[in-house]
Amino acid sequence: MGLNLEYSDGQTPLGEDEKEGLLIPTITTRSELDEFEQLNIQEAQDWIRKRKFKKEKILTEQFVKELHRRMYSDVWKWAGKFRTTNKNIGVDKHEIGSYLKNLLDDCAYWIEHHTYSDDEIAIRFKHRIVSIHCFSNGNGRHSRLIADIIIKHIFGKPNFTWHSTNLKVYDNPRKEYLDALKEADAGNIHALVKFARM
Repeated sequence: MGLNLEYSDGQTPLGEDEKEGLLIPTITTRSELDEFEQLNIQEAQDWIRKRKFKKEKILTEQFVKELHRRMYSDVWKWAGKFRTTNKNIGVDKHEIGSYLKNLLDDCAYWIEHHTYSDDEIAIRFKHRIVSIHCFSNGNGRHSRLIADIIIKHIFGKPNFTWHSTNLKVYDNPRKEYLDALKEADAGNIHALVKFARM
């Protein structure tokens, strides 16, 4: 039957070749896919909880890829690998590595020089990495989880609450989140920082 996905505002469509990377052939709907991805993400969160990561490990391409792999490797063959197609969002597929390196270097500089508040550093990282769009799918969830890792493991502060909701659900908090992302795209990061702590 195949995977038949409907997309809402803020979601990046998968190409047919990317859909072929699905490891669970019984999945045919968005809700089934969401359920299996969430189970995999919970395993990644358990892996994170059992470890203490240093800044030098977090701010590497290897860690960015490893986190995505742990979040999605039970569901997608291409988990943890940079996308090989261009999307309606993100940098050109050939430039992902260089844009990510610039972000990792910038974040290390922000931390060393206290350029922004701790929360703002983590959220600026989240915003930039999702705009690079390193992976075929799961970039928003990956960016939120890495922001949590930065705020907890580098700064020793509590994880963000992200409005204490599942942002995959299409309700008012998701709209607020997407609006805050659009403001950040326009240069105002403060709405996204505020949303992350609601």
